[in-house]
Amino acid sequence: MDLLTPSFGLFFWTLIAFLTVLFLLKKFAWKPILDALHERESSIADSIASAERVKAEMATMKSEHETLLNAAREERTNLLREAKETKDKIINEAKEQAKEEANKIIAEARQQIDQQKNAALIDVKNQIGSLVIEVSEKVLRKELSNKSEANTYINTLASELKLN
Repeated sequence: MDLLTPSFGLFFWTLIAFLTVLFLLKKFAWKPILDALHERESSIADSIASAERVKAEMATMKSEHETLLNAAREERTNLLREAKETKDKIINEAKEQAKEEANKIIAEARQQIDQQKNAALIDVKNQIGSLVIEVSEKVLRKELSNKSEANTYINTLASELKLN
């Protein structure tokens, strides 16, 4: 049972040692320890406040980022749509221009064909006329070799001309 109840001397010296350590700690260590704790507490509070500000800024930046991203997507969509419309417009204009050029070329070709056809017909008519005149001249020379027949033929022609 001696182990459970300390003696008065041990108790007294333990109390004196405790009070001395308490006095020394209070005199030299307590204030720096409390200052360090207060400083740490304030730095932690500042860090938490800073983290909250950064979190709020990040949320703001995220919403701005989303807004900018949506605006960029919309602008991209508009640009793609405008590019497609421009492409379609250019293709349609090119098709129309090609059709006009083709129609113009076809019309010029037809006109040239008609001119060449008319020229060929005139040439054929002229050649036929020349041939008819040559043949007629030969026939007339043969028939007009006799003077009396020639006079008779001339009178017949003259009377036909008057009828027409």
